[in-house]
Amino acid sequence: MLVTVKDGVAIRIQGDPSMPFTDGTLCTKVSHYLERTYAPDRVLHPMRRTGPKGRGEFQRIAWDEALDEIAARLKALAASPEGPESILPLSYAGTMGMVQYASMDRRFFHRLGASLLERTLCSSAGKFGIKATLGGSVGMDPERFAEARLILLWGANPIVSNLHLWPRVLEAKRRGAKVIAIDPYRSLSAEKCSQHIALLPGTDGALALGMMHVLVAENLVDRDYIARYTLGFEALAERLKTCTPEWAAGVCGLRAAEVVQLARDYGTTRPAAIRLNYGMQRHAGGGIAARTIACLPALVGAWREPAGGIVLSTNDFYNFDHAALERPDLLGGRQPRVINHAAVGDALTAASPPVRAVVVYNNNPVAVCPDAEKVVAGFRREDLFCVVMDSFLTDTADYADIVLPATTQLEHFDVHKSYGHLYVLANNPSIAPVGESLPNSEVFRRLAARLGFDDPCFRDSDEDICRTALRSASPRMQGIGWERVKESGWQRLRVPERFAPFAEGGFPTPSGKCEFTSAWLERQGFDPLPFFNPPAESAVSDAARAKRYPLAFLSPPARNFLNSTFANLKRFRDQEGEPRLELHSSDAQARGIVDGDRVRVFNDRGSYFLRARVNDKPRPGVVVAPSVWWRKHSPDGRNANSVTSQRIADLGGGATFYDCLVEVEKA
Repeated sequence: MLVTVKDGVAIRIQGDPSMPFTDGTLCTKVSHYLERTYAPDRVLHPMRRTGPKGRGEFQRIAWDEALDEIAARLKALAASPEGPESILPLSYAGTMGMVQYASMDRRFFHRLGASLLERTLCSSAGKFGIKATLGGSVGMDPERFAEARLILLWGANPIVSNLHLWPRVLEAKRRGAKVIAIDPYRSLSAEKCSQHIALLPGTDGALALGMMHVLVAENLVDRDYIARYTLGFEALAERLKTCTPEWAAGVCGLRAAEVVQLARDYGTTRPAAIRLNYGMQRHAGGGIAARTIACLPALVGAWREPAGGIVLSTNDFYNFDHAALERPDLLGGRQPRVINHAAVGDALTAASPPVRAVVVYNNNPVAVCPDAEKVVAGFRREDLFCVVMDSFLTDTADYADIVLPATTQLEHFDVHKSYGHLYVLANNPSIAPVGESLPNSEVFRRLAARLGFDDPCFRDSDEDICRTALRSASPRMQGIGWERVKESGWQRLRVPERFAPFAEGGFPTPSGKCEFTSAWLERQGFDPLPFFNPPAESAVSDAARAKRYPLAFLSPPARNFLNSTFANLKRFRDQEGEPRLELHSSDAQARGIVDGDRVRVFNDRGSYFLRARVNDKPRPGVVVAPSVWWRKHSPDGRNANSVTSQRIADLGGGATFYDCLVEVEKA
């Protein structure tokens, strides 16, 4: 982004037209980022709670007073019989740069010996699945999508959540490419594709296996690529004999002909690109599903070309020095317990020893964590000391004892990698912090000093941390240093312009090959070959639950929200209108629901109210609630996470937001 400043005030924000991937474009949300930075309800100074938890009643206090109190409370808890594990950092990815997301904060909590947080809400199941097959979060270069002749948007809605890829998809389509959306929901992107395959939620792995059966049976595979650069093909081929198109179609709720045609398209079209996204891995079998889909490009040799392959994330192409950033050595041999972010409701209500303090930053867990009624019950505890660092009084901040004002992207230094392109990015502050807000890094420096942590790393400046992040021996990082990135704003990794990372193998797996059979998975007790791992909440997995709650519930991103970020700004709430539930007409008719009715979504975990939109965008048996609304801005003070579960996915401890059965009734 480029920010124009006059007299110390940012007056314009725009995309950088010289940046090759974003090409001068900002997404719907960020194009109005100045409204967030200068919002009238922005938190501008530290505050202490004066009313009951959840009411959001505070009075202004000084920074020294706030930090002294926080430090005293944390110090006392660390010295108590329950020890520092009674303290939980509760952060996520509201700010994603290495400085404000994962450096000084991690050092502080490591040195303190606090409980460790396993940050799993978004992508961990898919990342672990991709690692099993490809060796890490790596894939094809998204800049090359315009050259593809076939594009599979698998669980991806780029118009909403990957906008800078979308022009490349449209360019490919203009050149004659076939673009296929694989999604239970006819999203904005799916509406503009050549074809939409509306499978049942959580059945993506079965579809991939059915495709592979056809590819092998009809000899649409690249035997030379398989022999040179893959591991375990013969065992995979034997496994695939039972994964017929008829079987896959029955599992996925499709016609066998759809499975066969998809496989033939994929096996006969070059280059073929797959954009896998995180929606498809948010269920109990999500990790194995991602692992299975990732086998497809190697089977047909799609990796031979820059515009062929698959990408979920490019994250592991960046070799940032995370150990130097986070300093796990400061634990000094201690092994604190690990708490899964997706199960924070249980952690705050039933952990032993109890969690006595939480420090929340880059995060709004009351709105975004599953099984929300348990999360709220935890935050409502009077014996839980809660600190929230944020730019706004979020749903979570309403339960805080101390609120600290945080900077926005325009007010601090940071350095970013990405998961959707191959550029290192500098975040240079364009204005001074608004009000008394401080970067996360500075708050943790000041707390470290108050707790007597005198390790030199706590004196690193933000720019020191940026330099540390970019110190790497990786060939891809050569010539990329902080001063150069800071000056230019962005710098491409040292890879060829037409980057085909695995044209000749070289996967970052233990074998150096694409692993159809994975010893790494086998050591964890999993089948080493791809298999179908079904969702936990479905008619097949749990018939009794499906009888009570027959509809699959999805809560994908609303176009105008970024998870819960931006969801408090009036512009975006007005554009979204109100919380809505999209239904297929057959499901609505069976329940006596017409478009515009107020409806109640419920299961045994909770319920909430929405406005029905009968538009046939979801496939029959699926209902969709674009999310995430703040609870305080919802008509009944609840949101989609009142019905989602704390169940953990098969790999990486991932959250399973989209593995959720509900019933719907007219209110």
